[in-house]
Amino acid sequence: MIDEVGELLREAAARAVLPWFNQLSAEHITEKAPGDLVTVADQQAEEVIAAGLRRLAPGSVVVGEEAVAVDPRLLRRLGDAGRVWLVDPIDGTANYAAGRRPFVMMVALLAGGEPVASWILDPVAGSLVSAERGSGCWVDGVRLEQPSTMPPVGRLRGAVPLEYLPVPVRAAVEAGGDRVGAVLPGQHCAGREHWDIAAGEQDFAVFWRTLPWDHVPGTLLVRETGGVAMRLDGSPYDFTDDRSGLLVARTDAAWQEVRAALLPAG
Repeated sequence: MIDEVGELLREAAARAVLPWFNQLSAEHITEKAPGDLVTVADQQAEEVIAAGLRRLAPGSVVVGEEAVAVDPRLLRRLGDAGRVWLVDPIDGTANYAAGRRPFVMMVALLAGGEPVASWILDPVAGSLVSAERGSGCWVDGVRLEQPSTMPPVGRLRGAVPLEYLPVPVRAAVEAGGDRVGAVLPGQHCAGREHWDIAAGEQDFAVFWRTLPWDHVPGTLLVRETGGVAMRLDGSPYDFTDDRSGLLVARTDAAWQEVRAALLPAG
């Protein structure tokens, strides 16, 4: 099923995402909530993906970001005992709506309420990363290896979008920024941040919003390459918990070092 879902994402990209890229007008972009954009491409892509997933796994449940915006009760289905698909048709919608990259398309498969597989497609580059619990993480057929060593804390690089953090947390990160190698502004695309951590392009990322469609696919990639995703208090990331704050890092040691450097007061 790994290949079939990858091909479905490519189909949805070709039919609903790439044709609208840089072609959107004001009437094609709306707000679900203040500052939370949705485009006609998000909606069309989710329809294509959801229909395809139901064909691949009859009887399964699809929980899509845009469907939840219409009916929030769908979130309750994430804990179902059977197979549940979690879909983010375009992650990085603000980038997409502005005609810039990165943006990605994401799917995760849950079984018994636990993530067992995930897929992230960069539709412009045509590159696909996928992971299966216990079997590793692959980018375009090449397995991503776990890091054998990590740089010291003074050379760790990671994304922290400061504008989303509450004032006390932002102040702590700004004060501790010189203890790490680089605090990057972030790409406004959670899936791309997770992908870059799994691939070793950066070492960590801090997120304040922790919506399941933003983080379930990517945190599985990170875990399958030896990384960790935990709340800022050190508890495991549970996508059914709506608390804010998530720190993702390439290794547990890196997580501990970044946590101590950027948020020493807890």
